Amino acid sequence: MLHKYLRAIGFSKLKSKNKENELISIVVEDADERLYTSLDYDAMLAEYNKYFGNNMGISVRGEYDENNRFVVDYYIPFFRGNQISSYADISVERHAEKESYAGVCDDVKIGVSLIFYVQNIIGYLKREHGSRLPALGTSLSLSGLSTQGKIIMPIYKNEHDLMRRKRFSNNRNRLLAQARKGDEDAIENLTLGDMDTYTSIAKMIVKEDILSLVDTYFMPYGVECDQYAILGEIMDVAKVRNPLTKEEIWQMTIECNDLLLDICINCEDLYGEPAVGRRFKGSIWLQGTIHFPE
Repeated sequence: MLHKYLRAIGFSKLKSKNKENELISIVVEDADERLYTSLDYDAMLAEYNKYFGNNMGISVRGEYDENNRFVVDYYIPFFRGNQISSYADISVERHAEKESYAGVCDDVKIGVSLIFYVQNIIGYLKREHGSRLPALGTSLSLSGLSTQGKIIMPIYKNEHDLMRRKRFSNNRNRLLAQARKGDEDAIENLTLGDMDTYTSIAKMIVKEDILSLVDTYFMPYGVECDQYAILGEIMDVAKVRNPLTKEEIWQMTIECNDLLLDICINCEDLYGEPAVGRRFKGSIWLQGTIHFPE
């Protein structure tokens, strides 16, 4: 089974296992980055990264056997985020079936724990083996690969609306932070606020479209914990070309619930023309790079 998100970085025509193996060989033999670290059971973990466009590419990971021969374990397509998405605390857990890791970020702006696929696992493992974890002062760059999405027109907002939204967001973030510490008054205020919002939307939705009432959202999608459905405003957009396949890719910076993240999607999978100020609605596989302090 080919990786579902290969098409997001321009490999939608890749269909056979033989072509997949050829692509893995290209990455290993002509890698732009080669990273290594030792594992607890006296093995050497290697990661080969090759870029096929601006910040997007493929990572091949595996181990060296007793004959010093590289054995491929798995590969993933990736897209590196350019924005600092969060400064909140991050915890990391290993996946059960292979040497890959999931990160958990509790950012109050979202209101739920964000679970993402960790891109820079070599850097994390080196700090873990050097007993330099947990690390204070980390930051996180989030990105997403998408295989389906559409462009939605924006909601008109004047200066008064923007200021009111900012005050509401700041107040809600403050209450969420207090609620996490067990403040009962904050929990009650959040509950009452959510009830008022629900009642207000329930009345308006009878005559209005939901996308004219909801500006952005960020919520789990499907059964896998690192996949999300998002709706957010496009802050920046660029079209790039995969030099190997010549397929065109949209790369966008999205603001969603006051959170910045970069996403990329194959032009064939996006309905509509993206532009700054318009909104992106779709599903993503959330990835993240943890920036550790020097």
